[in-house]
Amino acid sequence: MNNLMPGSITKINTSGGDYKFMDNINQFQKACIKYGVPDVDLFQTVDLFDQKNIATVTMTIYAIGRTTYKHPEWHGPWLGPKPSEENRREWTEEQLRAGECVIGLQAGQNKGATQAGQNFGATRKILLGK
Repeated sequence: MNNLMPGSITKINTSGGDYKFMDNINQFQKACIKYGVPDVDLFQTVDLFDQKNIATVTMTIYAIGRTTYKHPEWHGPWLGPKPSEENRREWTEEQLRAGECVIGLQAGQNKGATQAGQNFGATRKILLGK
C-alpha cells in the first residue's frame, strides 16, 4: 500500500507477537479504504492471519488492482480489467415514444407465428391397466 499511496502505513511491526502482526493487517485494511477500495471487498483479519479464507484475500488484491485505475498518479502495472465507467444518456420524449411502437422480435420473426409443428420430446404415454 505504501507503493500505491506513499505514507499510508507509517509503522510496520516486525516483532511483538500475534497482536502486532494482526495490527499490520488492520493498518493495511485501513489504508485500502483510504485508497478507495470498497470496504465490502476487504477480507477479515482472521482470513489472512489464520489462513481461514485465502480466496477472500485474493479477491481483495483484485479489488486493489481495480482501484488503481482510478488513480492517474499510478504508473505501475494493473491487475484485472479496467472497471466500466458511467455512460449516461439523455433521451428526448420523442425518442422514448418511438420505442413504444416497436414489436420485439425475440424469436427472430413475427410473420405467421404459430405453434404448429413444434415437438418437444416424446409424447406422453398413458397406460391403462385392466
